[in-house]
Amino acid sequence: MAKENKKRNNDTATEDSPEKKAEKAEPKDKSTKGDKVKKDGIHELTEQLASEKDRVLRLSAEFENYKKRKQREIDDFKKFANEMIFRQLLTIVDNFERAIFSAEENPDEASLLEGVKMIHKETLKLLETFNVKPVDAEKMTFDPNFHQAVTQEETDEFPENTVSKVLQKGYLLHDRLIRPAMVVVSKRVEKETEEIKEN
Repeated sequence: MAKENKKRNNDTATEDSPEKKAEKAEPKDKSTKGDKVKKDGIHELTEQLASEKDRVLRLSAEFENYKKRKQREIDDFKKFANEMIFRQLLTIVDNFERAIFSAEENPDEASLLEGVKMIHKETLKLLETFNVKPVDAEKMTFDPNFHQAVTQEETDEFPENTVSKVLQKGYLLHDRLIRPAMVVVSKRVEKETEEIKEN
């Protein structure tokens, strides 16, 4: 009996020893710590995700605002792109009005013609400022890239397929054709043979 009590006391002592308590406590602590780490990680990831979503939404809003601003700038540019040209054209309009007024006050054909020539010269100068140049056409070999043939005329004055008359000047903007020259193109005079003459 005493032996049994002693054994029980030893078992109890062994069970209650600090090592045994630590062993029993460890698994509980580990699972609790693991759960806490998991929860903390999930919480941290959720916060990061929310932060990234917020950043993406802000970037998207900024990009939309940028697109709208750029579109407004493009619309304004289109609306006022030719402002400088029109401003300079107004001086030509002014000169025409002066010429009309002068002709009404003093109907002298010579001075009116002189005024119109000056306006024409000024207009060509303005076009040159914006790199608009006339197409060379008269007495040139016909080139369909720059000339538009309206008709042909038989002539001995020019070689065949040469521009004999310019009906309307063509113009280039830098190197791009903005209007072809309307021209008359020469063709060889067909001489009648003696046989036809006899008939």
